[in-house]
Amino acid sequence: MIPLPLPPKVIQKKNNQASFEVEGLYPGYGVTIGNALRRVLLTSLEGASITEVKIKGAPHEFSTMPGILEDTIMIILNLKNLRFKIFEGESARIELKVKGEGKVKGSDFKCPSQVKLANPELHIATITDKKTELEIEVEIQKGIGYVPKDQVKTKKSEIGAIAMDAIFTPIKNVNFQVENMRVGDRTDFDKLSLEIETDGTITPEEAFFQACDILIKHFNIIFSGQAGPALPQEGAKDSKQESEEEKDVTKMAVEDMKLTGRTLNALLNNGIKTVGGVVKRSEKSLIELEGMGEKSLSEIKRKIKKLGLEFKGNEEA
Repeated sequence: MIPLPLPPKVIQKKNNQASFEVEGLYPGYGVTIGNALRRVLLTSLEGASITEVKIKGAPHEFSTMPGILEDTIMIILNLKNLRFKIFEGESARIELKVKGEGKVKGSDFKCPSQVKLANPELHIATITDKKTELEIEVEIQKGIGYVPKDQVKTKKSEIGAIAMDAIFTPIKNVNFQVENMRVGDRTDFDKLSLEIETDGTITPEEAFFQACDILIKHFNIIFSGQAGPALPQEGAKDSKQESEEEKDVTKMAVEDMKLTGRTLNALLNNGIKTVGGVVKRSEKSLIELEGMGEKSLSEIKRKIKKLGLEFKGNEEA
């Protein structure tokens, strides 16, 4: 068996940039792992982007508006650079209303608690007339990678709404470099240096480990399909098998339940890290947890039912 590398470490961090280093990789594995991580980072991490914009007085993207320095195309290009994070739900609508001479920035949008704007200082437009009012409403959606506007899944657009290409990825740049290093008597082992820059909606560390997790889950699925004993026929499970399956499900991490950010944080902050930790409680004890609300409890109940489980704490009550 080939020797395994040392755990990754952060060697430099500044703002939304960080450099990671993995030492002791077997010859050739530096490029293999570096390429895989770079591809996943750039294409497969979830983010949020504006998919539709409605500007009062601009029925289409080629319009110009009196009292506004920029034309509609330039405003749309500026809006594309706004970076959002949605904590709850799959989409959100926000708007801004600014009147009077001056610069309009991202911070002029009124964002609800479930939406965070990572770059509020971004310039959007310039009002040149003190009597002019600029009203913009945008639709934000979650997604992965880059999706052209004709492929974005949206509800039926309102009159005057302009569809936009969606840049969902939270990664701005990824670079990697491979160097030789000494391990024992050999000098041809690899050292992988990986630089990640994000848009501020997630940290470089979060991006790095999310990419690793995606690769691990893919390989786990491939590995689980290896040749082995014949699989049992459908409907041939006995009670012992079902009990073992239920036990495996309860070991699942709460992160894999695909909960909304608010619900997931409420569980983790109260020390509940597995599905088993959830179902051993009663509904009453869950609702009393700090940060837990009726919506979060309803969401958990749906997920637990989908897994074929039930709250054991309710039986004790």
